[in-house]
Amino acid sequence: MLDRFSAQADLYARYRIDYPAELYQWLLPQVPGRSTAWDCATGNGQVAAVLAGHFAQVTATDISSAQLAQAPQRPNITYQLSPAEHTPFAAASFDLITVAQALHWFAIDAFNTEARRVLRPGGILAEWGYGLLRISPEIDEVVRRFHDETMRPYWDDNRWHVTEEYARLPFLVGAGGQTARFEVRRQWSAEWLLNYLRTWSSVVKFQQQHHHDPVGVLAAEVTRLWGAGAREVVFPVFARAGQLL
Repeated sequence: MLDRFSAQADLYARYRIDYPAELYQWLLPQVPGRSTAWDCATGNGQVAAVLAGHFAQVTATDISSAQLAQAPQRPNITYQLSPAEHTPFAAASFDLITVAQALHWFAIDAFNTEARRVLRPGGILAEWGYGLLRISPEIDEVVRRFHDETMRPYWDDNRWHVTEEYARLPFLVGAGGQTARFEVRRQWSAEWLLNYLRTWSSVVKFQQQHHHDPVGVLAAEVTRLWGAGAREVVFPVFARAGQLL
């Protein structure tokens, strides 16, 4: 798994979305035990912090120490550096494994093997992500062009798994596997949107290669279309969960 998020860890912690309560209300009743959970590729720990309210012990891993430095501290959360595919955990350690907006970066077959090893019998693997935001037809088109065209050479190929909602990433669950959709709605300013775009791995890659900020090119057009005050921003969230075969 490549580290694409250390450079913008502070922006990521502030401007990336968290996940709706409805997602956890859907997920948690599927989990038979509440002893231990592993939040894999935790980033700044936002999912781990929620799980800490429901599990006796949460382990949260990431490959970015800069991201982990942004994570909230809780008495029952242990943060540590570890790749998703090879962990130090004992077999049958966890009742739940969560992966939020990160599965597309993994070596998927190796991760599935590791998840199967560390899940307890009957344990649940849950994976989710979110697609391109919606604001208004005019602003959406500006963001789409920026995402699909301007940034196209700077996205890793893995990124397109998100736009496909992980359709080509194997999910080796039994007949009881479930899928669901949710929405995250936020009130944002134009400045907040522009800073969110700066958290994209493609934008960071562009900056590293060209030494200037590509988001600045959008600022005048987005600000003009945005108008005064806040607008509602909607993120579509897709999720899947189940017991691994």
